[in-house]
Amino acid sequence: MLSTRWTNNATANHSTQYSAGSVVQKILFRRAGVTAYYSCGFYCKGKCTSYLFAVLIIKPDYRVDGSPRVVWSANRNNPIKIGATLELTPEGDLVLKDADGTVAWSTNTSAKSVVGLNLTDLGNLVLFDKDNATVWQSFDHPTDSLVLGQKLRHGQRLTQSISETSRVFPRQIGPLTI
Repeated sequence: MLSTRWTNNATANHSTQYSAGSVVQKILFRRAGVTAYYSCGFYCKGKCTSYLFAVLIIKPDYRVDGSPRVVWSANRNNPIKIGATLELTPEGDLVLKDADGTVAWSTNTSAKSVVGLNLTDLGNLVLFDKDNATVWQSFDHPTDSLVLGQKLRHGQRLTQSISETSRVFPRQIGPLTI
């Protein structure tokens, strides 16, 4: 049976450290051709004092030279710490809670008959119902990048994350909107 609760654990045996200093604790992964794959899980870079729940594109040679690239993140402006949890609740909501139990992010899909979670070969994180119909998907909630096969629909926008740098030096151009 698929686990429905995952904990951000510094000693997890399914964590991978990359040469550029990032760490990925994988929850799901999917091959995207012969030269790369997508993974979703807990991601950090540098000192690893804060983490994102993210979808990443990873090339096999990144372990030697480089780092995975975040293509979507749930909580990019609200990072979590070691001990945080991601849970697919019995009510059908995917909820990310920080180590202290505060909700960092949620799909808000309670009572929508969600039965599972999938990562597609295009890098789309999907919640689905008993008929395998999509209830929620990351492609409908773009962050600051698009992947091959993802479409930016009318009214959707790409926006940069909030960081100390962007607070001090805000971008002069607005977000991309279609």
